[in-house]
Amino acid sequence: MKITKYRLAKEIDVPSQRIGEIVKGKRAVTPDTDLRLCRFFGLSDGYWLRVQANYDLQLARSAMGDKLIKIQPWAHG
Repeated sequence: MKITKYRLAKEIDVPSQRIGEIVKGKRAVTPDTDLRLCRFFGLSDGYWLRVQANYDLQLARSAMGDKLIKIQPWAHG
């Protein structure tokens, strides 16, 4: 399916700038945008929020680098 950012924005009733910023990685998908996109593409609610969460986790892992490796699991008991 080929659709322009402008056409998608029109179809889901959001500013085209919002779609452009999401595509460029400059804006996160919000619950509002998720619901609109999921309805339009026939996906289950929350799909795009899960994609966003995975993307955010990848960015955080990259940014934290060795700091994350140094953290040891808590051995409670």
